[in-house]
Amino acid sequence: MEELMWNHSYYLYNYTDDYDFEPPCTYEKTQKVEHVLGLYVHSVICVLGLVGNSLVIVTYAFYKRTKSMTDVYLLNVAVADLLFVLALPLLVYNDQTSWPMGPAACKLLRGSYSVNLYSGMLLLACISADRYVAIVQARRSFRLRSLSYSRIICAAVWAFAFLLSVPSFYYYHWYEPSHFRMINETSQGPRQYICELRFADTGTALMAKVAVPSTQLAVGFFLPLCVMIFCYAAVIVTLLKARNFQRHKAVRVVLVVVLVFIACHLPYNVALLYDTVVMFGLRSCEESEALQMALALMQSFAYLHCCLNPVLYAFVGVRFRNHFRRIFRDLWCLGKRYISPRRFSRVTSEFYVSTIRRSVDGSSDNGSSFTM
Repeated sequence: MEELMWNHSYYLYNYTDDYDFEPPCTYEKTQKVEHVLGLYVHSVICVLGLVGNSLVIVTYAFYKRTKSMTDVYLLNVAVADLLFVLALPLLVYNDQTSWPMGPAACKLLRGSYSVNLYSGMLLLACISADRYVAIVQARRSFRLRSLSYSRIICAAVWAFAFLLSVPSFYYYHWYEPSHFRMINETSQGPRQYICELRFADTGTALMAKVAVPSTQLAVGFFLPLCVMIFCYAAVIVTLLKARNFQRHKAVRVVLVVVLVFIACHLPYNVALLYDTVVMFGLRSCEESEALQMALALMQSFAYLHCCLNPVLYAFVGVRFRNHFRRIFRDLWCLGKRYISPRRFSRVTSEFYVSTIRRSVDGSSDNGSSFTM
């Protein structure tokens, strides 16, 4: 059975009413935009996301124990975002050049991207549900918000994300497309392979090209959005009833969290929904290129959310900021230790005093890491 490669981004053929063939769309402008985005914007996202999420993970590993449901969720969100920013350079490299790392790395890269996408979004919904239980259902929060429950929920989220990502693991293949094969045979150069979706027949291709983005829209965006709107709306109503300055300050934090989520993800998901709806319609090269360019720009904007998650969910908390100060203070002490060996004993004592102070502070922490 003849295998079918389905990649409509750069090789879309257009037909006229008389069924005459036209040259394929080249998408030169889109390729230039994606090159700039990959070189500059995605590089900034990788650096900021790596620093921010690493700080959150280091804080939980060495300075702050996970004592609440929110802590467990925040740690898992940071892990998902960190894995994403580590894979982002490889994704950019794969989209702009060939893929020389073999079939196993191809499937792992694309599958892990899908897993991190779903798990990160669903964990944000879990955080909003946890805030709802802690504030709106305060009387039952001690019974519902236990560490054992949170770990079970996180394990279920990761398992569900992996299940949703099975098509990505299965349908992404490492292969040499026909147009590369003709170029290689003509130029006698090294063989080039790509990591893209590949299907055995047209029916499977049509079904997967609709099912995969539809699932991403439904589970990866609209479900978390609905959960966040419902939970945070109830939280805001409850907080507004409390005549307290700190509570009203928390309302602003909630609004920022929701508005940033919508601002980052809504444009890309609207563009993805439109692309899915009109996928099999006849379009001119100009219309197709405009849509592909919009998808590339909006997707890069959505990637920014992995850099903002540490700021919105962790850095806002006073305790987290104190832990970060201690991290930099200890790093400074360690730096002085290696720069000035003669002051070794005093620096070492400062380091251990800081460690003792951290353990004392950690024992007094009540486990609430999200200022509400």
